[in-house]
Order: sequence, then structure tokens, then C-alpha cells
Amino acid sequence: MTLGDTLEEALQAMGANRLRTGLTMLGMIIGVAAVVLMLAVGQGAQALVTDSIASMGSNLFIVLSGASTSGGVRMGGGTVPTLTVSDALALEELPEVVAVAPISPNNAQMIYGSNNWTTMVAGTTPPIFEIRDWYPVAGSTFTDTDVRSATRVVLLGQTVVKNLFGDEDPVGKTVRIKNSPFLVMGVLASKGQSLDGRDQDDTAMVPLTTAQRQLFGNQFPGMVRFMMVKAASAEVMDRAEQKIIEMLRQRHHIREGQDDDFTVRNLTALAATAATATRAMSMMLGAIAGVSLLVGGIGIMNIMLVSVTERTREIGIRMAIGARRRNVLYQFLVEALIISLVGSLIGVGLGMGGAWLVAKLVGMPVVVTLWSILLSFSVAAAVGIFFGFYPARKAAQLRPIEALRYQ
Repeated sequence: MTLGDTLEEALQAMGANRLRTGLTMLGMIIGVAAVVLMLAVGQGAQALVTDSIASMGSNLFIVLSGASTSGGVRMGGGTVPTLTVSDALALEELPEVVAVAPISPNNAQMIYGSNNWTTMVAGTTPPIFEIRDWYPVAGSTFTDTDVRSATRVVLLGQTVVKNLFGDEDPVGKTVRIKNSPFLVMGVLASKGQSLDGRDQDDTAMVPLTTAQRQLFGNQFPGMVRFMMVKAASAEVMDRAEQKIIEMLRQRHHIREGQDDDFTVRNLTALAATAATATRAMSMMLGAIAGVSLLVGGIGIMNIMLVSVTERTREIGIRMAIGARRRNVLYQFLVEALIISLVGSLIGVGLGMGGAWLVAKLVGMPVVVTLWSILLSFSVAAAVGIFFGFYPARKAAQLRPIEALRYQ
């Protein structure tokens, strides 16, 4: 008996019991659709975290000013200005450090024509663009000369441009920040949301000295809120962190046993932890959905056992006229495999449709990958063969005389 004959007989047998075949197939459809959808959601969440990590930059530290204590209440980091521009210059001399940018941020209202928008205005220095890998898509960045001269220039994030200028080109235009005129030098590339959900494009950057002298003032000259530090590579991150701590303790005259008046946070490590958690969530979703495939396989086995019982006389007749045991085995295995693969095909379509629906309704990214589809097909085929083998083997081992006597 050829493979074509086996397929034809399998399809005829399945067609004779369409409702039962459809209900059996439904288990595989639901299982595969669940796997595809869950993996798409997990991969989408992982892609979102990966994009957020990439938007931050690589090999980053943030150094915060020290915490204060008032009336027995300890305030958070950054409440006491303990970091200076000189600290940033000293850290740049470390061989493990590539660049350092001191930052003094504050909220301010920006006005252009009849439009206004309140955003975070960060006073900083040119190394910030290398540290954050954040360069203008139009115009140019400010320079060290602008910092020394406290020039009134500003770079705008995409959200600020949208709310102040709409479709108008902002480069070369003048905006007012706290009633002071600033020349728009450039428009920063889009960064999207950070890991904490903050819109990174809702920002403006000005020279550090301009922010301190002309916008917000600074009761402690030379002091900054925090600094961003870029290490030379991922391999020297641990050593760079230790060197930063040692350098700042030495510069701030902190004796052994005393607490630091600053905080160093490894942003890359925090991002990696978030990525690991997201990958674990993706695997967990896939495993939960995989249970549906197992249930679908058990359904196939149960129905195939019923089919063997119902077709016992048919099996006896086939074997009496010359059919071999392997022919009977192959026929029932092919039936189980067809149910699995056709159910998988429909399930993949439903899973992709469900992923698209989730993306539209919830607004979160979903990623349907080729490997998730191939995985679903492979597992479905394995489930069909595994759970179809026992009923097929049982059918093949029937003795022809006993099968013919079966009522």
C-alpha cells in the first residue's frame, strides 16, 4: 500500500465522522493558537524592554548626590548637592571611563508663538550625547564653547517639538524658557519610553552653565544634581564602579567607616535584570500555553481509541484480505498526524489574528516569529505521533479472526 493510498483511506475515515474529527482537531487548534499568541506577547514584551535598554545607551552608571536627614527623616538620594563639575572632570581621567556628563534638571515652561509646553529642561555638557548615544536628527549639538559662554541655545526632544511647533521646522527658531529667549540648535532623535514608562522625548537640553546662571540659579556654585558616566566596555563595569566610588570618597574626604555622600547605580545591570525577568515571563507564558497542546494530544488519543473500537471489524477485514500490521499502524498514525497538522495550521492563523487584535486593543507590541510557528508545528506533529501511536499499535495488534467476530 502506497503513501497515497494510506492518505486517501485516512481522509475517507475522517470524513465519515466529520463532527468527531472537528472536535478532536479543536483541541490542537486551541493549543497551537495559545502557544503562538502567548509567545507573541512574551516576545513583544521582551522587544519592548530591549528597545528601552538600547535607548538608554550602553555601559552606563548614574551617580546621584547624597541623601539628607532632617528631623530624623532621611530624604532620598539627590536631596543634598554633594557632586560638582570638578568631580565629573576628575572621573573622566579614570582609564575605565570614556565620558562623564554632569546634569542639573528642572521643569520649566517653554513658549513658542501661541503654544506653550512644560517639560524637563536638563542643563548638561556635550559628552551627554555620546553617553546616551543621542544625537540630533536636525541641526547640531551645543559645544564646550557654549558651556563656557553660557550661551542661550537649546536642543528639543520630539515630544516638545510636536507640542510647540507641530509640523514646522524648529531649527533656527527662538523659544522662550522662563521668559528668556533661546535659539533652537537642533532636534534630538526619538528615544521612546524608558524602562519606568517615562517619555524620554519630553525633554530639552541646554548648556549646564546656562541652566545654572540664567534659568534656575544655583545656591551652591559648581554643584550638580547627578552625573551620567559611560564605562569603556562591559568587561570593566565592575572595576569602573569601584574606581568611581574610590575617587569620589577621596575627593569628598570621606574617612573609612563613614557612609558615602553619593550613590552609584549600574543602569546596565538594572536593565539586564529587567530583560532576564521578561525572558522568564515569556518562557512561562509559552509553557502555560504548551499545556493546551498536551490536553489536545490526550484528546486525540481518546478519540483514536474510540475509532479503533468502532472499526475493529473493518480492521479484521483488511487484515484478512492481505493488509499487513504496519499498513494498519500507518493508517491510524496518519489520521492522528493529519488532525494535528491541520489543527496546527488553523491554530497558527488564529494565534496570529489574536496577536494582531491584542496589539490593536491593548496597544502593546507583539512579535510573531518564524521560530514560534515552527515550534508549534513541530510540537503538534510530535504530540500527534506520540498520542496516536498507542491506538495505532493497538489496532495493528488485533488478531484478524477476533476482529471479524467483534460485534
